[in-house]
Amino acid sequence: MGQPDLTELIGEIPLRMALAGGWIDQPFISRLNPQPPGSMVVVALEPDVWLMDRCGFASGTRKIARRIWNGRLPERPREELVRELYWAENRGKDEPSGSQDMIGLIYPGINRLDYDFEFEGGYFPRHIESCTDEGVARWLERVFCMVPIQPRPPGYNPLGIKNLSPEVIARLGQTGKDCFDAIVRRDVARLGAAMNECMECWESLLPQVVAHPTIDLDLKAILRHYQRRYPGAMYSGCGGGYLFVAAEDAVPGSLRVTVKTH
Repeated sequence: MGQPDLTELIGEIPLRMALAGGWIDQPFISRLNPQPPGSMVVVALEPDVWLMDRCGFASGTRKIARRIWNGRLPERPREELVRELYWAENRGKDEPSGSQDMIGLIYPGINRLDYDFEFEGGYFPRHIESCTDEGVARWLERVFCMVPIQPRPPGYNPLGIKNLSPEVIARLGQTGKDCFDAIVRRDVARLGAAMNECMECWESLLPQVVAHPTIDLDLKAILRHYQRRYPGAMYSGCGGGYLFVAAEDAVPGSLRVTVKTH
């Protein structure tokens, strides 16, 4: 008997994983970047794993996509779908979701999104660099795993404290470039370094991403534990979610993913 098909439960629309550079897709960040464009990386995943909601995988965006497109991506230009989904989710919102959520669900493979506030106010990337190479995708699957931590709790908001240093924002945007290059070059040490640097930038710019009164876990201690033992680690989203670990060795209790390349 074959493996059960999860799409009967969760639909056929891909999942989205966001790696280094996250937050640079928000205009309140990118407008202060002295070295635009700043970049972040998103990876499309096959919908073959059950993931917790409120964990940084654009699950809310994906639910809207399932509703408006009847459970599968339409055969239309990807740029058009990104904008349609963006406005379906964000019209009238004071704090809109970043367009990386939509792009990560719609574009296959590993994608570097380059954000420049001077281009469309920073809401959409100036350029998308995509890699759908099967060898690169299979390599990433081998060196990348996820440790379940916890969903972000009710009442949590990562934007309570903002230390928006242009210097740190420039570093954040560089982590996306470094992360993409490391993946394409299949360099796990550089991938881990980009993930670690991204977490340092998050902790500096938006400290409540990992330390907030509603969070009852010491997310910093958990992060440091894995960073000491493996090339790199970073959280899947605000408030915890899953811990992404870059490692050539097995990570106990972790899950694997399947990169969608078409």
